Amino acid sequence: MPELPEVEVVRRGLAAHVTGRTISAVRVHHPRAVRRHEAGPADLTARLLDMEVTGTGRRGKYLWLTLGDGSALVVHLGMSGQMLLGEVPNENHLRIAALFDDGTTLSFVDQRTFGGWMIAEVVTVDGTDVPVPVAHLARDPLDPKFNRDNVVTVLRRKHSEIKRQLLDQTVVSGIGNIYADEALWRAKINGARLASSLARAKLVELLDAAADVMSDALDQGGTSFDSMYVNVNGESGYFERSLDAYGREGEPCRRCGAVMRREKFMNRSSFYCPKCQPRPRVRLT
Repeated sequence: MPELPEVEVVRRGLAAHVTGRTISAVRVHHPRAVRRHEAGPADLTARLLDMEVTGTGRRGKYLWLTLGDGSALVVHLGMSGQMLLGEVPNENHLRIAALFDDGTTLSFVDQRTFGGWMIAEVVTVDGTDVPVPVAHLARDPLDPKFNRDNVVTVLRRKHSEIKRQLLDQTVVSGIGNIYADEALWRAKINGARLASSLARAKLVELLDAAADVMSDALDQGGTSFDSMYVNVNGESGYFERSLDAYGREGEPCRRCGAVMRREKFMNRSSFYCPKCQPRPRVRLT
């Protein structure tokens, strides 16, 4: 699933190409792609027609287009969703298409059909306007209003694995499995450590590492392991080449040379260095 940097790359592309444009036509090719819009595809189409896109937004892994009537078109990319401008390479996976007044076509392509579009009302939460489906999410480390100290205070109260907390979008949003492993490696913390066992200074270091690694990924267009993640122009990111932990099982740690390991965690895989990130000791009772 695309994580914060990948979604932000898409948002920036949309901001540059569709802000100020008016939607002149919409066609829903697959009803599953609008299943989150409870009023159905006809209602979504009618509400988008002749609507100006006034801006873009993102929180965590969700992005949206703000519309002229004050509502928002919320986009969830799911596992394989793509927002593409211009020609679509494989129309078999085309789920929704929108035409703008300048002739630009925006297509939502989704091979696995886990993502989709919906129109939602906008509410103000903690001084920021966000669509209702996004209102429960915490701010992410790249949000200008992200309060690192408040998040550290929350983490210090959590008697569960620190990686589990990094993945909890109500604690801090935008961090998925890849960037959690990368941040933990940079901070020399094993993901199995209890959040409550970590010193405040160490948690600050970890959150700063998460912000840094996602900023680095953003600079390189995100991380692409296959053709499913692309930006609005259909181009893949290349941060995969810079990963220090994720996917490097059996390879030498770039910091100390120890052999990187992989373990199962929450139906995912965790990658870490056994020397730089030693597992917590098991207490004998």
